[in-house]
Amino acid sequence: MLHIVHHPGYVAPGAPGTGMLFDKYGLVMMALDEAGTAYEVHRPEPMPRAWIEAVHDPDYVEEVLGCTVPVEKERRIGFPVTPRVARRSQLSPGGTWLAARLALRTGYAANGAGGSHHALYDTGAGYCVFNDLAVAAHRLLAEGTVRRVLIVDLDVHQGDGTAALTAGRDDIVTFSMHGERNFPARKARSDLDVALPDGTGDEAYLEALAEHLPALMKAVRPDLILYQAGIDPHEADRLGRLSLTDAGLEARDRFVMLQAQQNDVPLASVLGGGYGTDRMAVARRHAMSMRVLADEHTRSG
Repeated sequence: MLHIVHHPGYVAPGAPGTGMLFDKYGLVMMALDEAGTAYEVHRPEPMPRAWIEAVHDPDYVEEVLGCTVPVEKERRIGFPVTPRVARRSQLSPGGTWLAARLALRTGYAANGAGGSHHALYDTGAGYCVFNDLAVAAHRLLAEGTVRRVLIVDLDVHQGDGTAALTAGRDDIVTFSMHGERNFPARKARSDLDVALPDGTGDEAYLEALAEHLPALMKAVRPDLILYQAGIDPHEADRLGRLSLTDAGLEARDRFVMLQAQQNDVPLASVLGGGYGTDRMAVARRHAMSMRVLADEHTRSG
């Protein structure tokens, strides 16, 4: 049984002409149904403002929630912040926090949104408004739910915002494996960065992951993994250039879950990036990632 966090408010269409279409978050649920997935839906509450302000600049939080984000920041985000976008931006961190709480109880749960790893202290960037990974991790630690969180970011783009927002903390450890020549042009410093060349492909990608993740797990000994399961390393992705096949993505997700299981660490996944003109194809890749993670959790549990 897949435990998935979803809210109708996740589906907030972007403004015409922006090229950013949020409807993949609804299509992911359709893709799960299409595949005959057994799942239970959990509905999140919006992340309380105080927890967002614990990580982001309160002035920026006010701009988002009041829909007064300056044009230059909207340009950096990649779309206008409308009331529906503002609500989704508050629901998404709430969803990642809830998925983490569910994972601590069941071993694995997924947020059907999230992964906004480019959002910085006082601005959004790269289609990200608030950094749900950093906000959720901070709240879980502040509440005493966990003592150490490992953020595993396998999106094709570096998790620069997450790295910047958690820099200097020893209770949040960040690992980003990404395309070295991809966005952002100016990288931040994660606790562990692995930069890969364009066209890496399945074999070299999986070898790199196997070289770094098991040792990191042993060194960090986290109480929880937050997994940014971006599907944009796929060979057909519009913004990714790492050339992973369907089989490669499946092997990646199985390996991450197997490491969690072998170390007895709960794992909560978030959607992360996935881009293309065929929105249903993108949604199916996200759905498959969650299905694979749930299947491996059951098999190796």
